[in-house]
Amino acid sequence: MNEYIQLLQKLISTQSFSGEEENAAQVIQKFLNAKSISFHEKGNNTWAKNKFWKEGLPVVLLNSHIDTVKPARGYTRDPFQPTIEDGKLYGLGSNDAGGALVSLLSVFVYFYEQEKLPFNLIFAASSEEEISGTNGIESILSEIEPVDLAIVGEPTLMQMAIAEKGLMVLDCTAYGKSGHAARNEGINAIYKAIGDIEILRNYKFEKSSDLLGEVKMTVSMINAGTQHNVVPDTCSFVVDVRTNEYYSNEKACQIISELIESEVEPRSFRLNSSGIPVSHPIVQRGLRLGLTCYGSPTTSDQAVMPYMSIKIGPGDSARSHTADEFIYVREIEEAFGIYTGLLENLRLK
Repeated sequence: MNEYIQLLQKLISTQSFSGEEENAAQVIQKFLNAKSISFHEKGNNTWAKNKFWKEGLPVVLLNSHIDTVKPARGYTRDPFQPTIEDGKLYGLGSNDAGGALVSLLSVFVYFYEQEKLPFNLIFAASSEEEISGTNGIESILSEIEPVDLAIVGEPTLMQMAIAEKGLMVLDCTAYGKSGHAARNEGINAIYKAIGDIEILRNYKFEKSSDLLGEVKMTVSMINAGTQHNVVPDTCSFVVDVRTNEYYSNEKACQIISELIESEVEPRSFRLNSSGIPVSHPIVQRGLRLGLTCYGSPTTSDQAVMPYMSIKIGPGDSARSHTADEFIYVREIEEAFGIYTGLLENLRLK
């Protein structure tokens, strides 16, 4: 796995913020060229198919992303300087999701020249995952379909996320009436927003999921006012909503709109919850390998995939987006064995 650790170090040293992944895509493409693997590209997305592709076989997609968030405050190291200390590989994107990316690539290369696979295989290194952008994996779905199963590489401690919460962002606006702060006039939009926020804080959706728990609402931003002596006539706030499988984003938005007086505008309904049955062959294979199942509270590229998918990868989600991000080298090495164990002679039809 040494060459894949070196590849991850190269990726860490290559700035790859969401929407700015050109150079990281070139790193992946250069690696594939060195392996004599032909590939396709669109925007900052790169994908390749196994050498002995056979029409009629089920298709398995191996996907992870090349983009990163911007470095968190509090870094004590250069986030773009990959260093290994005490078995930890430090650097921005090492854990989320560089470790999963290079592990899946190593698995793809391992299977690439095998002639009698019971499935076809696609490796895709996609962009804009961190911002749920439309120029990421979503932009190439029509290029790689049909797909029967996707393995999405994200830091899960190599346990199987068989369900994932949806994500919806709501822009809410409370309306009042401006007036002079020194006199008893006007209608303070901040106070109206506070009332609505308190309603959202205390509201519980009726249906809770065994895997994904309750729908979670978090007011994460608020803005109002122009100057100290003017009663504000508008107050805007943002609500982060994480839905379970019982509520589509559209339905959750309808419920929230009826709960509060503020105007509610969803940014998108695209990122609904997703899941795969425990009875699915890959989940059963994982259970036989001693892996566990859980529902993930975080959203990934699974949300835009219109087919069965499972999220699994080396690293720990708790390390993502933190200062001095790292992944254990052994986690990447162990991931190869688990991924290949999931795929060896996998029968989907």
